[in-house]
Amino acid sequence: MLHRALGRTGFSVSEIGFGCASWWGQRAFDERSALGLVHAALDHGVTLFDTGAAYSGGQAEPRLGRALKGRSTDALVIATKAGTFHDGRRVQRDFRPASIEASVVRSLKNLALDALPLLQLHGPAAAELNDEMLSMLEGLKRRGLVRALGANSFDPAVIDHIAALPVFDVVMVDYNVLRPERAPLIARAAGQGKGVLAGMPLAMGHIAGLRLRAPRDVWYALRALKNHRADLARGRRFAFLRALPDMSASQAALAYVLADANVAAAVVGATRMAHLLENLATSGMTLDAATLDRIRTAQESLR
Repeated sequence: MLHRALGRTGFSVSEIGFGCASWWGQRAFDERSALGLVHAALDHGVTLFDTGAAYSGGQAEPRLGRALKGRSTDALVIATKAGTFHDGRRVQRDFRPASIEASVVRSLKNLALDALPLLQLHGPAAAELNDEMLSMLEGLKRRGLVRALGANSFDPAVIDHIAALPVFDVVMVDYNVLRPERAPLIARAAGQGKGVLAGMPLAMGHIAGLRLRAPRDVWYALRALKNHRADLARGRRFAFLRALPDMSASQAALAYVLADANVAAAVVGATRMAHLLENLATSGMTLDAATLDRIRTAQESLR
């Protein structure tokens, strides 16, 4: 597994991170299988694990804590998110500074950590990043509760705003073959010293295609139809990636993201061991010029 610097944080992270969210954290997904995936990721050199307080109905974060129990976390960058939470029925937002601080305390307990290597605000609005909020965040660093601060947003204007704020060290954006327009945004953030994490690097699986073999596949398919219907159609234009002779469509999608030197890591989840190992094997792979040209042609057709 290759590693890259995470901006100016002083952290080095595996260029492929493990996303601990969605079906992976659901109670319906077997605990032993979920923990086994984390252990396999660790054994294959993954050092970045990304989760959030609201993920998987609030179950993902404590499950990651259980998965890491008994394992050394000294070299790991464990990232979680605050600003959203699950109330037992749905995800709610709360960006009051006191609520963010309380979320950090809960996350430390869930993850059995003395300090969070990386805390990311989960979808903040620019207006919520006021002086009170920034002061509270700086205080978390001073108190040693948080080592690095970041934010996750799909709004380019918010990411640009965050990249200009000194208190933030990392940004996480949705970047994949369906989102080539994110590249200049990523370059600007990296140019300001921010570490950049690529979320959704497999474009929610729309590139590889959806195959319904188990309840988890139905769950992901229904989520895609509800939240990403347009991307399902856009993803069909990249079906040629499924016929590459030397890598899978998922590996090609990951290799595309990692070809951007401004990306510190691509964060991808998995609920099958074969998929996890396939993803991790992408580290160090490169796309040939002909495949890159076909990707760019397909991207042009999306405009």
